[in-house]
Amino acid sequence: MPPFDLIALDADDTLWHNETLYRASRDEFVRLLADTAAEETIVSKLDEIEGRNLEPFGFGIKAYTLSLIETAVALTNGQVSGRTISQIVQLAHAMIDAPVELLAGVAETLPLLAAHNQLMLLTKGDLLDQERKLSRSGLAQYFSTVEIVSNKNTPGYTAVLQRHNLSAARFMMVGNSLRSDVLPVLALGGSGVYIPFELTWLHESAETPSADTAGFYELKNFSELPSLLEKLNHELH
Repeated sequence: MPPFDLIALDADDTLWHNETLYRASRDEFVRLLADTAAEETIVSKLDEIEGRNLEPFGFGIKAYTLSLIETAVALTNGQVSGRTISQIVQLAHAMIDAPVELLAGVAETLPLLAAHNQLMLLTKGDLLDQERKLSRSGLAQYFSTVEIVSNKNTPGYTAVLQRHNLSAARFMMVGNSLRSDVLPVLALGGSGVYIPFELTWLHESAETPSADTAGFYELKNFSELPSLLEKLNHELH
């Protein structure tokens, strides 16, 4: 018997590029407000407002767009033009319409994982946007189930485990975010695989657990995941 009943995979910046789109949009936003404030001031204000808006608005492009607009209003003392608001909305449209670009090794590795494991796509954010990206990615066929949740914290994972009648001890979560993909799962007694992405959103940063933390594994890239699972399966037997 394999060591896990189900392996859950994060989507954004684990299977496909995401943060790069947000950074490109942020850079364009900075250019839009260049006559209003310095780049450092704009980015700092945006970070502050995004953090404050996580609770009421959640994650995703729509929430991000509202934070961009609120930042523009704040930095211009309410004098932001309708033209600038329109340009910000166009940034959101461009992000939504952007093609899905898979990360290196995903297209080759995912079929291998699906051949021997039950896979769940477990991601957070805007429902329509995540469904759209999954459809465009061409990867939907490899997942036995899909969970798009509002937050990936300990209560959120507990609810997912209960819905699917899963034991935390036989559950593995794989992703690029320590805060969302690893630490909550470890807290429940599950296993978390951390695959760092080149960019990390400020509000997803967290301290890396020590290498000897039970259930914690760190890989350099997605392609190493089958070897890790084979090793853990071998150790079990």
